[in-house]
Amino acid sequence: MNRHDAAGSASPHRVGRDATGGTPRQEYVDAFSDEQYGQPLPVPGPRRGEPEGGASTGASTGSADAQEQAGRDREAGTEPEPGAETGAGAGHRTPEPRPGRRRHRAVRGRAARRGGWGRTVTGTAAAAVAVVMTVVVAGEMHGGVSSANGDAADRRPHLGQQDLSGDDEGARSVPEGEAGEAPEPDPGPTYDELMETRFPLDPDLTGDGELVPVSGSDPAADPDAMTVLRYRVDVEADIGLDPELFAQAVHRTLNDQRSWGNNGERSFARVSSGDHDFVITLASPGTTAEWCDKSGLDIRQTNVSCDSASTERVMINAWRWAQGAETYGDDMHAYRQMLINHEVGHRIGYGHVGCTAEGAPAPVMMQQTKFLTWTNGLTCRPNPWPHPEN
Repeated sequence: MNRHDAAGSASPHRVGRDATGGTPRQEYVDAFSDEQYGQPLPVPGPRRGEPEGGASTGASTGSADAQEQAGRDREAGTEPEPGAETGAGAGHRTPEPRPGRRRHRAVRGRAARRGGWGRTVTGTAAAAVAVVMTVVVAGEMHGGVSSANGDAADRRPHLGQQDLSGDDEGARSVPEGEAGEAPEPDPGPTYDELMETRFPLDPDLTGDGELVPVSGSDPAADPDAMTVLRYRVDVEADIGLDPELFAQAVHRTLNDQRSWGNNGERSFARVSSGDHDFVITLASPGTTAEWCDKSGLDIRQTNVSCDSASTERVMINAWRWAQGAETYGDDMHAYRQMLINHEVGHRIGYGHVGCTAEGAPAPVMMQQTKFLTWTNGLTCRPNPWPHPEN
């Protein structure tokens, strides 16, 4: 508002002067005090149109307004009262509303003072938004790149929500009883796997002749059979073959329904001591030949097994047990079953027979280790069982 009244003449006294019209009221001087509004926050740089290092705080603006007002007062012949506080030393008083240009400048000065604080708040808010956006972008990167249809975005967890879809092993709970448990020992090859395996053995090996009974016993599969034959298993020491495997093979084979049980006619029980009806013996080729010689049987040329009928021993040649025969090829399991059934068949009274029909299963008492074609020209298939039909 101009310093002239509505009629255009000079005012008799200025608004805001005391009753004498000489000096300004103290509260109007105080309105421009820096201390009234406190020290403003610093502003990071000059505003547009403001020179480098120019007034950018409320304090500097207030000081400029106070100097301008003092100049105008001197021109009008009015000076502040002696001892009145001005500028930064003014007291904290609440000014009365004052119209006029100085009021406009005071408001503008306060706006300038508050402008630095407002820009500081604005900058702080912008920094906070930037932090939030960084967190969101990091979350997007953690969740994977969004596909065109937004599937990856749907899988992202909300802020503050725990992501339970990860593969963090440390976060998974360990079932009770698993921690600290030692791994189960390897059980090793099965019986069937061992029975299919060839073992190294010298065909000219002659052991020291020590025949050792295999410990333990196995009951007859049919204890109510008409005849229960008791047998012992001996294995020559230090020939490199498993006595337990051989004993197990003998008992399983003899008590199979396809073997010599003849539907309840007989059954077989294994013992390791005491009374027995015969001894099934696994021995080196040289030792086997010695025991076969005792019954008038020469097996050296063909290196086969025999039933040494004049002794208690049914002899199984360890080289044949380990290596098999050409007639059975790779079917070591079946060949070993045939060896047991053939030699025990001799012990219980059966002699050699030949092939009776082309392509038929070979009789178990045929000399299958040597051949499958009989003298009549008929060829049979390998067969380890007395009663394969069972």
